[in-house]
Amino acid sequence: MSAPLSGLAAYRAMGAQGAAAVLPQASASSAAQGGFGAMLERAMEGAVQATRTADATSVQALTGQAGVTDVVLAVSRAELALQTTVALRDRVVSAYQEIMRMPI
Repeated sequence: MSAPLSGLAAYRAMGAQGAAAVLPQASASSAAQGGFGAMLERAMEGAVQATRTADATSVQALTGQAGVTDVVLAVSRAELALQTTVALRDRVVSAYQEIMRMPI
């Protein structure tokens, strides 16, 4: 069990680590590792992993092995991952619709 954090410290920790868990860092080597499709796949895997971690942390809290702060952080990370995934999906659909409206 980790040491409890104050509300502000927990929020800062979630903000700094949450986005990094969802979106992989872009680099020149990412293009060599499969490009955009591979980056999307890694982002989706990160979102699924964040959800699994939130579920596991919630179960640990029910058995007394994790604190409320740990649960809130894990659920916040999962929520951030879901919001990022939905926003990305919306952008892809919007781009597809824009392409379909282009005259030939």
